[in-house]
Amino acid sequence: MHLYKYLYCKNSDFFLFRQQLFRTTLYFPKCVDSSPANGVCKQIIYLPFGGICSLFSIVIKRMFIFVIPASILITTWLLAPQMSSLTPEHLELAVLSPYLITALGMFLAIHFHRGRPFMVLLLLLLFYWSSQNFLVGKSIELSLNEIYQAIVLLIPINIALIAVMRERGFLTTAGRLRFVFLAVQALVAFWLFRYNFFAILPHIAGNYPMLQFLDGMLIPEPALVVGSLSFALIAGLAMYRQTPIDCGMVGAFASFFVACNWITNRDIYTAFCISGSAIITLSILRDSYKMAFCDDLTGLPSRRSLNENLHGLGRSYTVAMLDVDHFKNFNDTYGHDVGDQVLKMVARKIMDVGGGGKAYRYGGEEFTILFPGRHADYAIPHLEELRKSIADYQLALRGSERPKSQKQGAVKRGNRREGAYASVTISIGVAERNESLTSTEEVMKAADKALYKAKSRGRNQVSC
Repeated sequence: MHLYKYLYCKNSDFFLFRQQLFRTTLYFPKCVDSSPANGVCKQIIYLPFGGICSLFSIVIKRMFIFVIPASILITTWLLAPQMSSLTPEHLELAVLSPYLITALGMFLAIHFHRGRPFMVLLLLLLFYWSSQNFLVGKSIELSLNEIYQAIVLLIPINIALIAVMRERGFLTTAGRLRFVFLAVQALVAFWLFRYNFFAILPHIAGNYPMLQFLDGMLIPEPALVVGSLSFALIAGLAMYRQTPIDCGMVGAFASFFVACNWITNRDIYTAFCISGSAIITLSILRDSYKMAFCDDLTGLPSRRSLNENLHGLGRSYTVAMLDVDHFKNFNDTYGHDVGDQVLKMVARKIMDVGGGGKAYRYGGEEFTILFPGRHADYAIPHLEELRKSIADYQLALRGSERPKSQKQGAVKRGNRREGAYASVTISIGVAERNESLTSTEEVMKAADKALYKAKSRGRNQVSC
């Protein structure tokens, strides 16, 4: 199905550009090699426009992962002024809170074998301990203090490096080498900033004429530039990977920078030191939840998550059981790697099912979709559309000769005229809660029976 629109260009007729609504690929003509005087088009090229809109929507959707750390940061900013009204006992507890929260986060990181958040917490602990003992409340000039300059310059770089790294634990060879790197770096930084500080000070604390609008910031401009680039890198990786740990690093990085810039304000400094440790610790908990309740291959919620959500569906809902047809034969023919491709493709399609359906991986090649508050008559058209979408999809098979380089692979795909493709179909069984099916177990069994009915009738269909 296509949507046709027209654009007018001087000395030319109306030009067609189209949008494939379901693939969101919209093309529009652009005049090139034109005369600046009259704008006459000598050549027409077609540029993707709908793809830009689709990319924008994907970016917005991926930014939702920052909701939790952003909420914590905003709440911290709003509550920080209230710290001055705390009693001495509560204020003392607040000062100790970063240590307590960091210790809890480190324990969780060790328990779940998460080396990256452990290293970030170690850096935040080093910052808080150093600033508490040598910077906060001291009558010193921070711009001339080697400890402050080292902290604001090196910690952002190290958090960015940790974000780039893949998780390798901390008792593995790679994990131990990373801690050795931090230790060696600390020794080199101590020597450099302790004995050569005034030689490097003009380079790390200078001002840039083009950044005069940053003169009111306490953090030196070189550190601000390095920190901004590091933050952009960490945020980009978090949006790409969509993992709680990477998202937590973004929040902890922001907390660290706010604490550094307002280190002379004890309330703001303490509040954001607490929030930085809390965000990383919370990200470890969220990551452990994801491991327990999400399927690693497809990214869908797992059967355990399905069992949890079945208890809160209420009195009206519909359950759909889906199964990939002839999946065992497909695996035997093309191999398990291609079988994994198929499951990932089917999972992506199921994620986009309409009608408010929520998808789960039930096990093997079976999936489940819940429609809370919906009757079967409402869900079936959406399931039928999903079935057709999967049946019409041509899956490009990845052969053993696939290039290792992504650039070479892109060139090969671009030059390919025909290749190995395969398609799969799914069968769907649907059941809704009613007077005869009152429990979730009964509805699930009815949906499973409907699924086998669809398979016995020839597969690639929806059955009730």
